[in-house]
Amino acid sequence: MSAGRADRPRVVVSGVGAISPYGVGADLFWQSLLRGESAIKPIENFDVSGFSCTIGGEIRGFDARDFIERKSARRMARFSQFAVAAAREAIDDAGLDLDTVDRSRIGVVLGNGAGGYPEIQATASTLFDRGGMRLDPLFLPKVLPNMAAANIAMQFGLLGYNTTVVTACAAGTQALGDAANVIRNGLADIVISGGTEAGFCQLGLGGFAVMRALSSRNDEPTAASRPFDADRDGFVPGEGAGIIVLESEESARRRGVDYSVELAGFGSSADAHHLVMPDADGAGPIRAINWALQDAGAAPTDIDYVNAHGTSTPLNDASETRALKEALGDAAHQIPISSTKSMIGHIFGAAGGLESIAAIRSIETGRIHPTINYTTPDPDCDLDYVPNEARDVNVNAVLKNSFGFGGQNACLVFRRVTD
Repeated sequence: MSAGRADRPRVVVSGVGAISPYGVGADLFWQSLLRGESAIKPIENFDVSGFSCTIGGEIRGFDARDFIERKSARRMARFSQFAVAAAREAIDDAGLDLDTVDRSRIGVVLGNGAGGYPEIQATASTLFDRGGMRLDPLFLPKVLPNMAAANIAMQFGLLGYNTTVVTACAAGTQALGDAANVIRNGLADIVISGGTEAGFCQLGLGGFAVMRALSSRNDEPTAASRPFDADRDGFVPGEGAGIIVLESEESARRRGVDYSVELAGFGSSADAHHLVMPDADGAGPIRAINWALQDAGAAPTDIDYVNAHGTSTPLNDASETRALKEALGDAAHQIPISSTKSMIGHIFGAAGGLESIAAIRSIETGRIHPTINYTTPDPDCDLDYVPNEARDVNVNAVLKNSFGFGGQNACLVFRRVTD
């Protein structure tokens, strides 16, 4: 396998942080995945009466004041609170002493799908019940999708390149790819990146439910998300944040940081096909996969594991399978594939951030988490989906897929650093 392109800086992973439906912390997240533990439960934070889906990967017991000063926390929507909390863990994990580095060379590139949906719903209720002059004066700056990246910058005094990627389900993955390019282009030495989402409310749940995109397997919450299984009936919503510290290898060496994984390749494409339905032939994802491999200087046979988009919807899983077979050729049948969403649900803009942490941990530990609830094979999904039990595999390179509404696709290649 190519060690990377010599004409640009290598971008390495120096820290990770996670707020997931399992709770706080990247280690808890990873160990729960390896156990094949589902985090899907009945939704408790709001009334779900009358909805076709009443279950989700809901985070319970999260107190933003554990991570953020009280006054600042009150000025943030939940999706920003998740992002700041996960960023704090990632920065600590990276051993990043912000008092000893040039903060103007530290950027933030964050993915988000919807901004502050629960806060939008609550404010609309205030508007119609009490009038427009009773709204929270900070309503707008709380709910804008860019505010998670802005709040990370404000909380940690990060003065460099700052932007938000809003490409629905692909946002977290695309943010990481964009962050790598920011570093490669010399615009920053270190970038805090990944994704965050907190859309649990009646507005968010209802919007997906009327699209008939959600599972209705409410009596079996832990069995509801079943990617690639013949009996899948829709995705299960979730919430959380996955944050990764990326930096140039030169910066990591200068700081004396241990690292073992690089973000080696990135590809992004458009289906230009439909608002929500994937192109049946997978042409858009095929381009994104091929471009990610090309960017990494990797061949299909170099890939040891695919962390799939794997939503548990009938059309998406079949389309992704076709795309993998076309892009990877004969190697597709030999490469283990698993879906993190089988255990935590679909966390929309945060999915790529959390799933990329799983990809990184697979390289670091030589273990692949399972796709749980895989019991009935589907002829349209005929690859190795690592059913129900974790697997020990020597993982040197991972392909990470994310495909968003609007046909916006993003793929990454993570690779072990060997020199």
